Amino acid sequence: MEIGSKIKSLRMENGLTQEELADRCELTKGFISQLEREMTSPSIATLYDILEALGTTLSEFFEEDDDEKIVYSKEDIFIKDDEDYRMKIHWIIPNAQKNEMEPILIELEPNGLSYRHTPHPGEEFGYVLEGEIELIHGKRKMLVKQGESFYFFPNKDHYIKNKGNQVARVLWISTPPSF
Repeated sequence: MEIGSKIKSLRMENGLTQEELADRCELTKGFISQLEREMTSPSIATLYDILEALGTTLSEFFEEDDDEKIVYSKEDIFIKDDEDYRMKIHWIIPNAQKNEMEPILIELEPNGLSYRHTPHPGEEFGYVLEGEIELIHGKRKMLVKQGESFYFFPNKDHYIKNKGNQVARVLWISTPPSF
């Protein structure tokens, strides 16, 4: 691990100059400069002071990145085609059910509908990419057109259906995961 490079990155993320960081830690700008260029190493006490000024801890600083995947491609998508419902669900983030939110892309054929979800804690958000859908939330029925979005607390039964004559595509995000 290159300690100096990581300190420089944290300093820049915090919008500090070398001089400002040095002042906060009672060090010299020259020391910070040498440290960032890997020309010197700090003592544990000095490193602790620097990290405290940068808003982090020793354990967070030395935590190894686990190469967490951030960008997903078409190859990562899992698709479920439900002919009875005239619907395709695209899980665009693999294993999202273990996360705090779960985004899906749902395609509804004309007269297609999503599964009915019963009340649960959390929040629901959707954005209509193509077509138009009817959002059913309890006894309320609302038309949501292309370019429009919906947001609600899922405290009632809810689902969507396509009453149009073309495929409807909706980006739907649920927290916690419920698809």
